[in-house]
Amino acid sequence: MGINTLKKSPAVFLDRDGVVNRNVLNPFTRVWESPLSPEQVTLTPDAPTALRRMRDAGFLLFVVSNQPNYAKGKTSLEMLNAIHDRLARILQESQIEITAFYYCLHHPHGIVPEYSGVCSCRKPSPFFLWEARDSWNLDMENSWMIGDRTTDIECGRAAKVHTIRIVNTEEGNYATNGAVNAEFVTDSLAAAVSIILTASSGHRLGIAHN
Repeated sequence: MGINTLKKSPAVFLDRDGVVNRNVLNPFTRVWESPLSPEQVTLTPDAPTALRRMRDAGFLLFVVSNQPNYAKGKTSLEMLNAIHDRLARILQESQIEITAFYYCLHHPHGIVPEYSGVCSCRKPSPFFLWEARDSWNLDMENSWMIGDRTTDIECGRAAKVHTIRIVNTEEGNYATNGAVNAEFVTDSLAAAVSIILTASSGHRLGIAHN
């Protein structure tokens, strides 16, 4: 039986830093950024319950994240892997199954030649969402992208999935930043999951982008 004849699964694509795990305030630049060591990796407060709710509702979970710190010369590949391993272990201990993690390590203005320049996988490109779609036979019409940046929303819209933006005012992340609007805006992953479960119950959703 070919993959296209199998029942398709809905998915939730999640940005990583600021959505699944906490960002970290750099004491020197006063900028919120991704963890630079495994010890800095902690889940956002509502992530365990929220992710389990989506899993129990039948959604496959994917983490899709731009991780350019090696390209920028801020850390090593070994440290990036250690940070990922720490996150994956915490999620496993919380009984949360992530179907796949997708990381873009490139940056258009990086200093490490092999990871610098324009690439096909860096969000807002929908490259990884399409890769997941083809690998896991996903029902994109009833799938979702949750992120805290404009690039996340652009990525979701390009892949023709529903979009939710999480606004964290502590980090200076406001809903009005950027020109691309998400279908829904909320202040937590828990609230985003409630939106998904409510919207997905009882009827199929159509994608309508302005």
